[in-house]
Amino acid sequence: MTNGIALNKGGFSFDNYARNKALESNGAKPPKATSTGTTIVGVVFKDGIVLGADTRATEGPIVADKNCEKIHYIAPNIYCCGAGTAADTEFTTNLISSQIELHSLSTGRKPRVVTAMTLLKQMLYKYQGHIGAALVLGGFDVSGPQLYTVYPHGSTDKLPYVTMGSGSLAAMSVFEGNWKPDMSRDEAIKIVSEAIKAGIFNDLGSGSNVDVCVIEKDKTDYLRNYDRPNERGVKEQSYRYPRGTTAILKESVQSLIEVSEGDAMDMSL
Repeated sequence: MTNGIALNKGGFSFDNYARNKALESNGAKPPKATSTGTTIVGVVFKDGIVLGADTRATEGPIVADKNCEKIHYIAPNIYCCGAGTAADTEFTTNLISSQIELHSLSTGRKPRVVTAMTLLKQMLYKYQGHIGAALVLGGFDVSGPQLYTVYPHGSTDKLPYVTMGSGSLAAMSVFEGNWKPDMSRDEAIKIVSEAIKAGIFNDLGSGSNVDVCVIEKDKTDYLRNYDRPNERGVKEQSYRYPRGTTAILKESVQSLIEVSEGDAMDMSL
């Protein structure tokens, strides 16, 4: 006996294809992907992972926050850099962090990076890119150091060094020219810092300071404001000019307020 309810067959749906083609023929333009004003990077070194991020948050052309945190906590051995919509990256990482903690308590084991990556990609794929979170996920687990990128639509990469955000091309040029396998901790921190600074100075959506997070087997160091390349220095000379430096060609003084006797202020008190 059937109840007459059509079951969803799953998979891709092309129901709107004809509608979209008709809209395009009438001049309607398809939506464009928004740019992520951020530079975030990650690199694998001999004993762990180094993550890096700039600290500028923007609202269109406005710098909303000069020193925000873009490296988010997932677990003691896993951190995640976020680019894109600040609220989406913040709450997506918080949600997965709570799920990872429950999973760790249920299994009695330290969480694995691939578990966090799978939860993130499944959630982002479910929302078909409408959650604007581009992520760099890194951590150290039983399999050693792991580094992933997670794109807003749910696709993932696993690479020895990664960059994301609007400053990613400038940062990638630093990695391509200087990365080498089995780097030391100090070398990895230096190359990450230089990559973030390349994004800061070559991308208007990135700026301010450099945050670094170093994840090793038994410890994690979050180096907040590791580098401050945009500190305001002392001016070399005074730029005050004496009166009369610029000639006044015409001067007009007008009184725009007329005071009558009844409107005068009482000064007797």
